[in-house]
Amino acid sequence: MGRLIAPFLALVLLVAVSVLSDRPLPKADFTFINGTGVTTLDPQRASWMPDLRICRTLFEPLVHNDVFTWGYDITPAAAERWEVSDDGLTYTFHLRGDGKWSNGVPLVAGDFVYSWRRALLPDTASDYSGLFQLIAGSKEFYAWREQALDAYVARPPGERTDESAEALWQETLTRFDQMVALDAPDDHTLVVRLYEPTPYFLDLAAFATFVPVYPPLVSQYEHVDASSGVLKIEPGWTKPPLIVSNGPFVLERWRFKRDMYLVKNRHYWNRDAIAIDSIICPEVSDPNAQVLAFETGSADWITDVGVSYRADLWAAKERFYDEHRAEYERLKASGLDQFEIDRHLPPDPRKNVHAIRSFATYWYNFNCKPTLPDGRENPFHDPRVRRAFALALDKEAIVRDVKRTGEPIASTLIPPGSIAGYKSPAGLPYDPQRARQELAAAGWSDPSQFPTVELLFNKDSGHDLIAQSIARNWQENLGVRTRLAQKELKVYKDDLKQGNYMTSRAGWYGDYGDPTTFLDVNRTGDGNNDRKYSSPRFDALMAQARTERDPQKRLDILSEAERILVEEDLPQIPIFHYVTVYLFDADRISGINPHPRTTQNPFLIDVLGDGKGPDVPRVMQESRHGGTNGEETSWGEATEENEPEAPARETD
Repeated sequence: MGRLIAPFLALVLLVAVSVLSDRPLPKADFTFINGTGVTTLDPQRASWMPDLRICRTLFEPLVHNDVFTWGYDITPAAAERWEVSDDGLTYTFHLRGDGKWSNGVPLVAGDFVYSWRRALLPDTASDYSGLFQLIAGSKEFYAWREQALDAYVARPPGERTDESAEALWQETLTRFDQMVALDAPDDHTLVVRLYEPTPYFLDLAAFATFVPVYPPLVSQYEHVDASSGVLKIEPGWTKPPLIVSNGPFVLERWRFKRDMYLVKNRHYWNRDAIAIDSIICPEVSDPNAQVLAFETGSADWITDVGVSYRADLWAAKERFYDEHRAEYERLKASGLDQFEIDRHLPPDPRKNVHAIRSFATYWYNFNCKPTLPDGRENPFHDPRVRRAFALALDKEAIVRDVKRTGEPIASTLIPPGSIAGYKSPAGLPYDPQRARQELAAAGWSDPSQFPTVELLFNKDSGHDLIAQSIARNWQENLGVRTRLAQKELKVYKDDLKQGNYMTSRAGWYGDYGDPTTFLDVNRTGDGNNDRKYSSPRFDALMAQARTERDPQKRLDILSEAERILVEEDLPQIPIFHYVTVYLFDADRISGINPHPRTTQNPFLIDVLGDGKGPDVPRVMQESRHGGTNGEETSWGEATEENEPEAPARETD
C-alpha cells in the first residue's frame, strides 16, 4: 500500500503546483528580459549569463563585488568579516549571525562546505570545478574520486549493488573531510586553505557558483546510482514552491518558456536595503519582440539587445549626443558615468540605448581532437591548419560591415589594457598569403581536397551574418568549401559541450579580474575547454604562474601562455571584444551599472519616482584600487567611441 500512496501524493502535489503556478500574481515592480532565458538554477551547474544573473538574485555568496566601484571592491555579504593569513594561504570567514534561508532556518558554515563539495565532485560535472581546485587537497580528492568510480565500474555487475554504491559514497564523504582543506569548526566560521597564494580568491568567493544551496532540500534530490557509483543529481529542488535560497529574493513562480516571478525574501538579513518588492522575467526569445516589449512599456530592461538593426539604434543615440555635444563633454569631464550623464541630458527616447565595452571576447572555436565526431581524421588537430584559418580571417570587415557598432578587433583573448601590469601579446594579423603557405605546409597544397568546413552557430543575435562573413573569407582566401550549421540554442549548446562540431562560434565574459579567467578555459580537462585543446607547454606555464610569488613575473608568465594560444596554437580565433547593448530608461531605472565586467544584480534595482526607494541613483565611483580590475578607468568608460553587443556567459 505504501508504494501506491507515494505516487498518489506526488501527483496531488504536481496538480497543486500547476494550479498555484497559474494563479494571478500582482504586477511586478520591475520587469526585465533575461537574455535567452534560464536553463538551470543549480548554482554549482550554472555557467550561462542568464542563469548566473538569477542565481545571484536568489542566493548570496560569502562576499559581494561592489559593482559601482571601478575596482570592483569586495564587500561583506553572507560573511560579515574575514581574515587572510600572513602567508596568503588561509582565509577565515565569519558568517553574520542574522543570515537565514528563505524558510527561516539559520544559514551555517556547513552549508558552504556542502555546496562547495558539490562543485568539486566530478559527479556534478560543474563547468567551474577548476575554480574550486585552488583549495588545498581538492585536486587529489577529485583524482581519487575519478579513480574510485572507474574501479567501481570495473567490478562485475553482481558486485555493483545499492549497498556497495552507498558504501563508496560514504567513503567519498570521509575522504573529502580528510583531504580537502575546507572546514566549518562552528556554525559561523568557514576556514579555507589554498595550495598557493591566490590574489583573486575573494573575487572568486563573490562568484555565483560559490553560493550555498540548502542541504536538507538538495540532498533529497541526490541518489547514488548502483550501476556506476555516481551521485545522480535531479533538478526538481530548483522549482517553486520547493526551492529554498538565502539571497535578496525568492522564486515565487517559474513557468517553463513563459516567465519567472521573484519576490523579496522576508528573511534576508539586508531586506530593508532592497528597493523593490517583486521582479518578473518574461521569456521572450525573439530579439525583435524584446525591443517591442520595451518600446510598449511591457519591459523595463533588455539585458542584451540582439536585433539586426542594433547599429541603427546606437547611431540614433550618437546623433542625440551630437545634438548635446557641449553639455555631454562637460558632464563626461566631471567624471560621471554614462548612465548618470544620460540622466542629466534632456528627455529623449534615443537615450534609452546604452552601450558598454565589456570584459569579453567573441571567438570561433576549432575542434582540436585527433578525429571528428564521425570518426574522420580531423585536419584542425594540426595547429598549422588552425593558424592558416586564423590568418585568412578579415576581422576588420566583420566589425565594420557586419557588427557596425564599434567593437574593437581582437587579436587576443584578454581585452588589451583591461588588467594593470599585463602586457598583451601581438596575436596574428590578417595575412591571406601566409595563410595559404601555412595550409600547404600542413599538407593541403590542394585546398579542394580539404574536407568541407562546417561552422556551428546558434540562431539570433546576428551570429548568422558573422558566420557568412567568416565562411566567405575562408572560401576566397584558402579555397576551401564551407557549410553553415545554424541550430537552436539548446542543440547548439549540447553540440558545443559534446565536441560535435568542426568550428563553432563562442565567446567569453571574464568572471574575475585576472588573466586566468580567460586562459583557464584552455587548460587540459577544464570544464569550459569546449575545444578539447591540450598542450603540455601551455599547461606547464599555467602551473608555473600559480606558484610564482612575484606579481609582475606571474603576469609575464601568463602573457607568454596567451602568446602560445593566439600566435602559435590557435585553439580559437579571437574576432572582436564585445560591446554590450542595454535598453532601459536611465531617468526611471537605477541600479544598472556601466562596469565592463557586466555583472548586473537585479536586486540592486530601484524604480525612481515610484515612492518605494530613496530615488538616489547609484553612480559608478573610482575605487581606491584605481581602475576596473586595476586598469585605467578610460578603458571601461562606454563613450560614443566604444560601443555595442553581447550575449551570455559563454554567450547566448
